Amino acid sequence: MINLRKAFLLLTLSLIILFVFGPLAIGAVKLVKGQTLYVPSYSNIIGDYSHIMVRANLLIHNSDPVNPITIVRIDNYDTDGKLVENFLSKPVQLNALAAVRYAIRNPKKGNEGAGANFIVQWKAENRVVEPLIECIMVGSHGTQGHTFSSQGRVIQEEE
Repeated sequence: MINLRKAFLLLTLSLIILFVFGPLAIGAVKLVKGQTLYVPSYSNIIGDYSHIMVRANLLIHNSDPVNPITIVRIDNYDTDGKLVENFLSKPVQLNALAAVRYAIRNPKKGNEGAGANFIVQWKAENRVVEPLIECIMVGSHGTQGHTFSSQGRVIQEEE
């Protein structure tokens, strides 16, 4: 049986660790001036020995409550890393707390779309809260619906 003194010492040490390292685990708000992100997307998944077609929807949420951001580039690549489509002919401004969606029009079948991805680049005049950039894949097969998502990963950053 643990005596009261050891239990109190263990509790105190646990609280110190929680208060010192807790904010690191939660993640502090990061302010940046721009980023380039890699966002995995898929046009099909294999389920029960058959391909299930899904449609990729790229969503960009400007999570900054005050400042706009400018989306500079949205490119879609296939599994082999070949450019499939440029989504922007000119930069697009996204106001504070606004969101935008881009959907894949013609999903690739088989392995062509199994490892597809987006490259998204954005910038801002001021340092802003990082936007939320994710891909939501939606599809159905028979009576079953399938939905899953992937988060963008920063591959370059401007602070």
